[in-house]
Amino acid sequence: MSLTLDTWTRPDRGALFVVTGASGTGKTTLVKEALATFDGLEFSCSATTRAARAGEVDGRDYHFVGHEGFAELLVQQAFLESADVYGNRYGTLREPVEAALAQGRSVMLEIDMQGARQVRARMPDAVSLFVLPPDLATIEARLRGRSTDSEVIIQRRIADAMFQIRACGEFDYLVVNDDLATAHDCFQAVIAAELQRRDRRESLVRHMTATA
Repeated sequence: MSLTLDTWTRPDRGALFVVTGASGTGKTTLVKEALATFDGLEFSCSATTRAARAGEVDGRDYHFVGHEGFAELLVQQAFLESADVYGNRYGTLREPVEAALAQGRSVMLEIDMQGARQVRARMPDAVSLFVLPPDLATIEARLRGRSTDSEVIIQRRIADAMFQIRACGEFDYLVVNDDLATAHDCFQAVIAAELQRRDRRESLVRHMTATA
């Protein structure tokens, strides 16, 4: 069977990218640009117990499952990772991620350090990226500059940021977001390289070696 151009450019099995970084590092900006750049790369839609907000669509923004539904999914071990956030629960469903990867599509998760640890434990072949600020003073300045909260809340967010950053040594790739354009290049270079790995392209190897 001849291979189409789509087959040549898409891996046999997609890659799961796990992106983590402290608040204020710009990871969401990097993720959105990558999703707009790479065909076949999609963002994982999380399940949540919270109610849908105005304009949100079930299955597009979140899977709105309610507390009972979420608890049942936990019993079924349906999540790659899950967490409690301000009284609501959030989780990444394993089945849609596995289905996408099996079809050669790649998936990107933007989650915190604890969620990343859960995903790596369940899917050791996940590619993990940590987005860093150029220095610790910058992250504090960014958090203060964009917040109108009290000093107590700001200090809590700074402490959480430092907690996240201390785990950066656990990740496969580190991207320092000092200059945004450079950070985009580095972030996307990791994605491009991972998608060209030989062990993701066995059908292309077989085709080329059979016809050479």
